[in-house]
Amino acid sequence: MSSSTDTPVQSIPDTQNKEDTRKIPIDKVGIKGIKHPVRVLDRSGGEQATIADFNMYVHLPHNFKGTHMSRFVEILNEYDREISVKSFGEMLEKMAVRLESNSGHIEMTFPYFVKKTAPVSGVESLLDYEVTFLGEIADGVTRTDVRVLVPVTSLCPCSKSISEYGAHNQRSHIILWVRIADFVWVEELIEMIEAQASCQLYALLKRPDEKYVTEEAYDNPKFVEDLVRDIATELNADDRILSYRVESENFESIHNHSAYAYIEKDKSSE
Repeated sequence: MSSSTDTPVQSIPDTQNKEDTRKIPIDKVGIKGIKHPVRVLDRSGGEQATIADFNMYVHLPHNFKGTHMSRFVEILNEYDREISVKSFGEMLEKMAVRLESNSGHIEMTFPYFVKKTAPVSGVESLLDYEVTFLGEIADGVTRTDVRVLVPVTSLCPCSKSISEYGAHNQRSHIILWVRIADFVWVEELIEMIEAQASCQLYALLKRPDEKYVTEEAYDNPKFVEDLVRDIATELNADDRILSYRVESENFESIHNHSAYAYIEKDKSSE
């Protein structure tokens, strides 16, 4: 007696390859929100084992009914070794070939940990940042961009100037997206952002450290507008950065809403 597993592969219909008569191409089709373990290289020369969320898409010509979704997962499982900008580009190229498409897109978002040293006590701890590699391939040309979310402290200059003592501060999320002409470590982007904040964050602080960061923020008040302008100034001076988007959301401590600012610039068009 035969079973369904005995059916020859060639006799199973390939519905995706059937012709579609609506003549409408699809810009992006693929899989979204699939988790996969990866190892990411860091500046220290080591690697971090982490779990990333992947979105993988290709362009579908108007004459094809569907794409082969299983091939995305096959490609992903071939890359369980360390992920770098180079290997990320290789993955893009392989996806375009395997899916028979002239363009594709991969997003890989993962927590990235940096060892921080408290400013006074010197105690060490790990702080997590959200990092995304965004890759595109079109007609054989690949491009990889980097997005990083950096939490910082901001202190209101207006509150400081009008108050007899104290000033309201808040935690802020700064999101930076960059297109690069030359290699840039994720740590470099994080450090550049933190240097423009009222004060950076630490996972572990002793009492002398808490005193330090409170006073550091008070001595460096920043509006949300100041944050994005100061970061943009640094990006404008860095020739490795071709274009960028920087935004800051300050989660206000005296309001039930956030303050927000955004700057976008394509330096290559200048």
